[in-house]
Amino acid sequence: MLIEVLKSKLHCVTVTEANLNYMGSITIDEDLLDAADMIAGQKVQIVDNNNGERFETYIIKGERGSGCVCLNGAAARKVQVGDVCIIIAYALMDFEEAKTFQPKVVFPENNKVLRS
Repeated sequence: MLIEVLKSKLHCVTVTEANLNYMGSITIDEDLLDAADMIAGQKVQIVDNNNGERFETYIIKGERGSGCVCLNGAAARKVQVGDVCIIIAYALMDFEEAKTFQPKVVFPENNKVLRS
């Protein structure tokens, strides 16, 4: 049996742009994507901590190091620039594998990944 589980998330990123006149999706800084093991085209859930909105879209790779988190198209109506969001990716996996799987959770500061 396969179940859907949390694979990775970017916890508390700040929306830097909302572009209504785009085809749709969320543009995310490539550094953030790498840190959270996310890729362009991947389906994600967006949770807006400011207004409670929850919706799904797909990722577009943004400029590395830019700190970009831009909601595009219809999703731009669900957020405001400056809102704090959680970006969640899920994966299907075997029930037994899921019991020991450790999701990747990233806590960026100012939309930047801190490296030690």
